[in-house]
Amino acid sequence: MLKLLLIRHGKTYGNTLGRYIGGATDEPLCPEGIRLLQEKPYPEVSRIYVSPMIRCRQTAGLLYPDREQKEIPLFRECDFGIFENKNYQELSGEPAYQAWIDSSGTLPFPEGESMEDFRDRCCRGFEDCVEDAFGHSCSRAAAVVHGGTIMSIMSRYALPPQDYFCWQIKNGEYYELCLTKEQWEEKRQICSWKKG
Repeated sequence: MLKLLLIRHGKTYGNTLGRYIGGATDEPLCPEGIRLLQEKPYPEVSRIYVSPMIRCRQTAGLLYPDREQKEIPLFRECDFGIFENKNYQELSGEPAYQAWIDSSGTLPFPEGESMEDFRDRCCRGFEDCVEDAFGHSCSRAAAVVHGGTIMSIMSRYALPPQDYFCWQIKNGEYYELCLTKEQWEEKRQICSWKKG
């Protein structure tokens, strides 16, 4: 049995402003984000997978300072294109943003990534992590990633199936997943999960 935590990175300054902080904005954690991470207990793990973005590497370093981090480039945050580092107020009146909202987020980000490509990429990264953890006979691991990465993974592999946006979590929160090698190899499913 593998227990794998999907941890959303701590809060950044852009997060406090409700901005789209994607793969083009490599900002660190803000002081409030660091404090909130330090106040919350996290389960111990033996392997750490991280997005290459500084906010994820910094979060992993705070939570698990004695563990080596294995970077997974496929976990990089979505490319939000022209929405990058802006919030809904700054984008108000932008026709491309209104079209994206009207599509319920299904249109590709203008000059950015499509949601389908982003989700597929995140799930390939997750499958690599699971295979690596099973290959090292690991019983407890963590992936420190982005909110969209977590939503992509949970909407594809968790039971019961739920819509992508149902899996939103706050900075510093996590899902603890239980996987068996047999069920993973046969069905590509998470056995069970809980929120932490």
